[in-house]
Amino acid sequence: MSSRQPGQSQFKGIRGSFLDFVGDPFYQSEVESVRYLVDGLLIVADGKIQAFGPYSDVHSEYPEISITEYPGRLITPGFIDTHIHYPQTGMIAAYGEQLLEWLNQYTFPTEQKFADRTYAAEVAEIFLDELLRNGTTTASVFACVFPQSVDAFFEAAERRNLCMIAGKVMMDRNAPDTLCDTAESSYQETRELIKKWHGRSRLFYAVTPRFAITSTREQLRLAGQLLQEFPDVYLHTHLSENVDEVAWVKELFPDCQGYLDTYDQARLVKERAIFAHGVQLTDQEFQRLSETDAAIAFCPTSNLFLGSGLFKIEQAKSTEYPVKVGLGTDVGAGTSFSLLQTASEAYKVAQLRHQKLSPFKMMFLATLGGAKALCLDKTIGNFDIGKAADFIVLDSQATPLMAFRNSPTPSKNLKELADRVFSLIMMGDDRVIQATYILGDLAYVRPDQTS
Repeated sequence: MSSRQPGQSQFKGIRGSFLDFVGDPFYQSEVESVRYLVDGLLIVADGKIQAFGPYSDVHSEYPEISITEYPGRLITPGFIDTHIHYPQTGMIAAYGEQLLEWLNQYTFPTEQKFADRTYAAEVAEIFLDELLRNGTTTASVFACVFPQSVDAFFEAAERRNLCMIAGKVMMDRNAPDTLCDTAESSYQETRELIKKWHGRSRLFYAVTPRFAITSTREQLRLAGQLLQEFPDVYLHTHLSENVDEVAWVKELFPDCQGYLDTYDQARLVKERAIFAHGVQLTDQEFQRLSETDAAIAFCPTSNLFLGSGLFKIEQAKSTEYPVKVGLGTDVGAGTSFSLLQTASEAYKVAQLRHQKLSPFKMMFLATLGGAKALCLDKTIGNFDIGKAADFIVLDSQATPLMAFRNSPTPSKNLKELADRVFSLIMMGDDRVIQATYILGDLAYVRPDQTS
């Protein structure tokens, strides 16, 4: 808790029950990793957290500030989506097929529309509205092969003061000609986009080869060269999602020691590398991801929808070779923008593998775990002083059934809280999100709360 400051008119307070994480519950006890305040007060100024603690302690330091109260609500850091495609917003819930057929039948025709800058801008607005409505305040986002699709997305995100990662898809083979660039053009266009957008406002760039199947060796090599030239940019791609995909990669790269090695040989496997899916990873590939401090985006709704398989969460979060993991909705193969619904499916995937994901582990993956996966945990992910004030207000009585299931009064201890959080994950969706705050400012409020 910080001490009282002069000029308190610029400060604002948020009061309610707060849940965040100060450690990783996969490796620490709940008592050590979970921070829960039954009656807490968050102080925000200039978009950052200035103080945080029990209401009785903090309010005495800031007696004159305006306070917004959320009685009976649970306030958490904003959700972090580690893998999603904004151009696929309009094709969510497209019927049938597995990965490779699905790309050809739905994805590629949809993404061709993004050559039109106006259309790209319209979809970017709809996409960001959906993120905020579902409590997602940061995401790692695929754009399209067209540079204007990146410009449209970043311009929309910048207007909303959002912390976002995105990049132009690099794709020079095994795709329609209208969606293919070349190794050299992808390098030049990506380089210009990095210089234009990376580090501007709260925006970060990701070098984004779609996956090894749609990139030649030369394109992957130049992607690696970009990471050498701009060492603090991200790498975002797909990895080992589908059995047929893995087999095709083996045909295309016969001299590589598996799928991950196609990226490793191009110097793409490193910190700030985000690999979506990883359903079919080998033991050696998990070990390599751990050694390089790369991250996996676990996308259970997509993996189930496309029949790709069951992610080995217990292996990714092993003590021997731990890998950073966040949750990804992977819209549009993913079936919901809601990270609550995504966590619900993650629980079921773990159950099918005879594993258990506790409520706190799932909520960790959606918040601080996602921030760690994206190397953003110094600025977002929990309520530590100095971090950006991106947070959400959860209503555990958002539906009649949830109101019957959950008490209107705050949970008194971690056991009660775990039960409430589990019910939010299993039963919740966008209706649970009562409010979303970006840099301490209200960015979304559920329509029934506006009157």
